[in-house]
Amino acid sequence: MKSSVTSASGTHFSTTWSIGDTAARFDLPTHVLRHWEDVGLLAPARDAGGRRRYSENDVVRIAAILRNKSAGMTLEQIRVLLDEDAPDRHAILQAHVAELDRRMAEMERSREMTLHAFKCDQHDMTTCPNFIRSVADLIDGGTWTTGPPDGWTRPT
Repeated sequence: MKSSVTSASGTHFSTTWSIGDTAARFDLPTHVLRHWEDVGLLAPARDAGGRRRYSENDVVRIAAILRNKSAGMTLEQIRVLLDEDAPDRHAILQAHVAELDRRMAEMERSREMTLHAFKCDQHDMTTCPNFIRSVADLIDGGTWTTGPPDGWTRPT
């Protein structure tokens, strides 16, 4: 249900939504929005009866929270992202970008291995010499943090 409300800071929002409508909009249970409020990610206005009323700005924040959660950010990282005055904002964002870069490299390696498996004549990938080379560093106790290992070739 839409209504009009004034936030605690005095900002007037002509269109607001109930917690149920807002949660349904994002296919979330209402308790998630309450939790995000408890940890400082959201601060919806209240109507005269004390019920939460979510503004367009709140809806944008919820979308940002969801998008950043899907990118792997923690709620604490998202809280800092959304807090323009957070003293460690840039450091946290830089760390997250580095983590995204690492995850993207892992995804690329996974994609390469999947493409190799798709085109390889070996039905059991664990017997393919190229596949074995692609995981040798992990077998030896290391981590694969860069591109494909030396000797990796795509089947043609």
